[in-house]
This record gives sequence, C-alpha cells and structure tokens, in this order.
Amino acid sequence: MTQALVTLLEHAERQRDQALARQRRADEVLSAAVQQQAQLTAYRHDHQTRWSAAFSQSVAVPLLHCHHTFSDRLHDAVDLQSGQVDRARQTVAKRQVDTLEAERRVAAIGKLMKRRADVASQHQHRQEQRQSDERSARAAWARTNESGHNSW
Repeated sequence: MTQALVTLLEHAERQRDQALARQRRADEVLSAAVQQQAQLTAYRHDHQTRWSAAFSQSVAVPLLHCHHTFSDRLHDAVDLQSGQVDRARQTVAKRQVDTLEAERRVAAIGKLMKRRADVASQHQHRQEQRQSDERSARAAWARTNESGHNSW
C-alpha cells in the first residue's frame, strides 16, 4: 500500500466527516425552523380564534385597526418562516448529496487500495511459486546428476 493512497484515504475520510457534520447541522436548522413555523402557525390560529370571539362584541375602531395590523404582521411572519423552512429543506438535500458523494469517494479509494493489495498479493504469490518451482527443478536436476554419476 502506498503512502499516497493512505494519505488520500485519510483526506477523503476527513472530508466525509466534515460533510456529515454539515448535514447534521443542516438537519438541526431544519428541525428548528419547522418547530418555529409550527409555533407561529399555532399562535396565529389561537390569535384568530380569540379575536373571532372578541368580534362578536363591539370593538373600538383603534383596537380593530391594531388587530388587523398585528394579524398582517403575524401572517407575514408565518410566510417568512415558511420560506426559511423551504431554504432549510433545500440545504438539507444539498448536504445529503454532498455526504453521499464523500462516502462514494471513500469507498472508491478503499476499493482501489484493496485491488492494489490483491494485485501485490498475487504478484508475491506468483513470485513465491516461481521460486518454489525453481528449487524443485534444481533438486530434481541434482538428483538426476547424482544418479547419473553413481552408474559410472
């Protein structure tokens, strides 16, 4: 195994670990954004429910104006948070792709290292086989020469 491949594998593993960390952070951001969106939506629903009950009685015009202004801002906040959730989902999807690509690089380098190790092992095995065959051939030649010398 060459040191260059080991170094390359270590680098790819660090990149994968960083990609996983970025993916976890993106997941956390998405979770927080979804939770905040749910809270805003629930608050908006509660606010509308309370004001619907209040409108059944007479309400002063300035208070009604204040309610409409607040309701508009609350609606805008929910819409803004929906956009945050959408962007967070896109980021999570990108981070998942990045993590998958990093995992594939690590796997590819691992396969390359295994192939090279297999080739080196096969080469060593063939070399050992050649040496064994050569020793056997020399031993057979030596026996043949000994038996030939004995008959003279």
